[in-house]
Amino acid sequence: MIMHTQAHGEAVIDIRNLHTSYGVAVVHEDVSLSVHKGETFALVGGSGCGKSTLLRAIIMLLRPSSGSIKVFGQEVIGLNDEQGLPLRRRWGVMFERGALFSALTVAENVAMVLKEHTQLSPRLVNEVVALKIALTGLPASAANKYPSELSGGMRKRAALARAIALDPELLFLDEPTAGLDPFSASSIDELVQSLHHALGLTIMMVTHDLDSLWRVANRVGVLDGGRILGVGTMEELAQAEHPVIREYFYGPRGRAAQEQTWKKK
Repeated sequence: MIMHTQAHGEAVIDIRNLHTSYGVAVVHEDVSLSVHKGETFALVGGSGCGKSTLLRAIIMLLRPSSGSIKVFGQEVIGLNDEQGLPLRRRWGVMFERGALFSALTVAENVAMVLKEHTQLSPRLVNEVVALKIALTGLPASAANKYPSELSGGMRKRAALARAIALDPELLFLDEPTAGLDPFSASSIDELVQSLHHALGLTIMMVTHDLDSLWRVANRVGVLDGGRILGVGTMEELAQAEHPVIREYFYGPRGRAAQEQTWKKK
């Protein structure tokens, strides 16, 4: 395994010796990595390698077999729903398919989080909802639309508006550009960068989009065969000698994404 650039500062997420298995199927084997305050950390790997499963373990939607996951310095493995609630209020999650409630408008989807976790008056809830929708680049008219009335890119933005409703310190993004055309994907990348800087977020994203990696990730972890093969900047990983990493980052698609990024700089 290669371990290159180490981010400096406080570890917002610290995973040590994590094992996850379902019967005889091993998903994670001795996984260790850290995500540091203020960075955008991306987790990559082939389909079915356990990227989204790891994210779900971090946000307490499943329990690993053994190991440690600390978020904001607190061990999350073993916490029940009530014990984990204060932590959940400090992070936001955008799931791959948005997970918006189809029977609610965009505004109602965002407001639901505020009503559940705060004591804000209806007037203030409406003001915060409007602000979050505007922050994600949606027109004000989108607030009263249902998810089925939105384009794929607009649904992603609506899901992001809900994810940042509680002013989180930490944002999880599961395949934020999946299913989008190149133009829409690039717009989401720009939005993620904008929110990262404007709100001072720490971001952990799961993705297979090489263009996104070059655009937004400060560091990247490569997951394969249940193990972390390497962690580093995109430039470092593109020069790695490990065959799996090299093929991923310096194969034809990887070179094309790298060259496209350099052209824009």
